[in-house]
Amino acid sequence: MKRVTSHDNPQFKRLKRLRDSARERKETGRTLLDGVHLITAYHEAVGLPELLVLSGSAAADPELSGFIEDFPPGSLLELPDALFREISPVKTPTGVIALIRVPEASPAGAVRFCVLLEDIQDPGNLGAILRSAAAAGAERAYLSRHCADAWSPKVLRAGMGAHFHLDIRAEADLAKVAREFPGTVVATSLHAGKSLFDLDLRGAVAFVVGNEGAGLSPELQRAAAEVVTIPMPGKVESLNAAVAAAICLFERVRQQVVPGAVTDNRGGKGLPRAER
Repeated sequence: MKRVTSHDNPQFKRLKRLRDSARERKETGRTLLDGVHLITAYHEAVGLPELLVLSGSAAADPELSGFIEDFPPGSLLELPDALFREISPVKTPTGVIALIRVPEASPAGAVRFCVLLEDIQDPGNLGAILRSAAAAGAERAYLSRHCADAWSPKVLRAGMGAHFHLDIRAEADLAKVAREFPGTVVATSLHAGKSLFDLDLRGAVAFVVGNEGAGLSPELQRAAAEVVTIPMPGKVESLNAAVAAAICLFERVRQQVVPGAVTDNRGGKGLPRAER
């Protein structure tokens, strides 16, 4: 295992740039994964990382020996704990970071279930939405130009491996995608007259999620075939963007898996008969 002890080492400087710079990640097609869980998710879905970086403490941990043995010696790098903290994207370092190549987008083609994300700027929200989308079986996520960097360490941590099960398209023209989508494009609004639970979501569906503060742009609202509200009987004005997205995504799942769910929506306040 190679050991680096200097701030001036080119490999150390490269890792630090990847942690801090979206531009560096975009130009190199590389990013960093923090922790055994994310690294294992990448390994299982994509392959071995290019480099596994360990703190001195982690390198001496016998519990990690089985994890490390999958990596060839040339792909292992050890840093003293103090240097490792400088590249760690978390306040409490896990001791294990991987350098990976960002997976390439799959060839263009029609999808039946996707999300269109407009200017989602909070990394935690973006990662949570991607995680819900992957869990619900969505095939693709389109991100507008002003979304947070999907491959930043913070978004990756919030996504918990979802990135490796979604086709993620950054800097997308969402209005164009919405106009060309071969199914129903659904947006949410506090002022819509129709409930989410009144829609038949069993076919091809794209859910549109807007910026945390400003909501959807007028252009994207016009491109949506359906604008609906999520019923909120409580005394709050709105839902967090990630929570609203999860409700929409899993209403489609519910309609796919619960017998009679769609017909029951019309006369039962959005719940299948057995749940009323």
